Amino acid sequence: MRKILPLKVSVSGVRGIVGESLTPQLAARFVSAFGTYLGQGQVLVGQDSRPSGLMLKKAVMAGLLATGCQPVEVGLLPLPTILFLTKKRQARGAVVITASHNPFNWNGLKFIGQDGLYLRSSEVEEFLDIFHQGEFTYVPAERIKPVLSEKEAGYLHLRRIFSQIKVKEIKKKKFRLVADCANGAGATLLPRFLQELGAEVRFINTELSGKFAHQSEPTPENLKELGHEVRAFQADLGLAQDADADRLALVDEQGQPLGEDATLTLSVDHVLSRKKGPVVVNLSSSMVIEDIARKYGVRVYRTKIGESNVVEKMLETRAVVGGEGNGGVIWPAVHPCRDSFTAAGLILEKLSSFPGSISQLMATYPRYYLLKEKFDCPAELAFKVVTELRRRYQRENISTLDGLKIIWGEAWVHLRPSNTEPIIRIIAEARSAEKARRLLEKFKDEIKQILSQVS
Repeated sequence: MRKILPLKVSVSGVRGIVGESLTPQLAARFVSAFGTYLGQGQVLVGQDSRPSGLMLKKAVMAGLLATGCQPVEVGLLPLPTILFLTKKRQARGAVVITASHNPFNWNGLKFIGQDGLYLRSSEVEEFLDIFHQGEFTYVPAERIKPVLSEKEAGYLHLRRIFSQIKVKEIKKKKFRLVADCANGAGATLLPRFLQELGAEVRFINTELSGKFAHQSEPTPENLKELGHEVRAFQADLGLAQDADADRLALVDEQGQPLGEDATLTLSVDHVLSRKKGPVVVNLSSSMVIEDIARKYGVRVYRTKIGESNVVEKMLETRAVVGGEGNGGVIWPAVHPCRDSFTAAGLILEKLSSFPGSISQLMATYPRYYLLKEKFDCPAELAFKVVTELRRRYQRENISTLDGLKIIWGEAWVHLRPSNTEPIIRIIAEARSAEKARRLLEKFKDEIKQILSQVS
């Protein structure tokens, strides 16, 4: 009998397998709690390209209407666009139907506050208290509002980005690009975005079917098709979005993946060259960020994994740029959220003023090798594993801010139980690929040993 994976609940929302842990009844209940929490007002409703989104959208609409909110349907749009529009329209909040990088059979709900940001931890607690208690503020029939729709709102997001970058300088370069939208929400806006930047572009995987041509997470193994097209088109650069278009991966002019951290590296360096200020990244981002920050004499803050944790620290420190090493760039000048469009704009602007290729530009930075793997582990055992490793390495330079990070000079390993999958994520970085691989294998062996003792 196949084990049903539980619903995953985190600060950014809920995710589950459709028809198993995520049902329309459960979705309507969550949204009824959210509508009660927000109070009456306009709430944007958007989605990514998964076919199950239509079913969940009906449940979302029901929950909002029942609690006296007025849904504003913005349709299939990138996640950062919906976050931006929530604040731009001064809505009470937003519900986005998406499961981000999770497989096709998953879906979820992300809950956005009126500031266009994910709910903070204290706000999530209040919202979930309403959900668990089931004390929803339902309204009578005469107070149910009509559903509104806004179909062309996405361009407002692009216009904001254009106002912050040097569009004329980018146009002069007449970039040849290949863009992979992963059959996700980015396909609704990326063609228009790159066209207005004067680029000649070959697009792949732009069907809004939600049936991803490959796993939507833009990791190197998922970028082979993009690399092939970059070589065939003799492009300057390849761009790959994930399913909800908040993350961006890069492929160089030779068709080689540059690694997810390259997106953050280039963006942080370029923003700091324009305006100095604090930088905020998560614990798993590359050490090259500290190298860049030292060049400009600014401070780096490290946070727990998760966009909301990075954004909260950015707002606290008035950071000028930040993000996560998975391709998620956060530039508050546009909006404080991970945004693949913002990242693409910054990188094209930086490349437009550089005399060489993207691979030559990357060669100007200190070289680190960052490796990531997932280790299957039941959620109930994952925390026991990390606790035991913490005990074993307590005399080393460690951080327990999020899981366990062990640091040795110019090398580190980070182990943390996933909030959304029954796995332990293992990330290792060093100045040589061999050392990073040795660290990764060493800790995989240790996890196996611990599991054999506790399971």
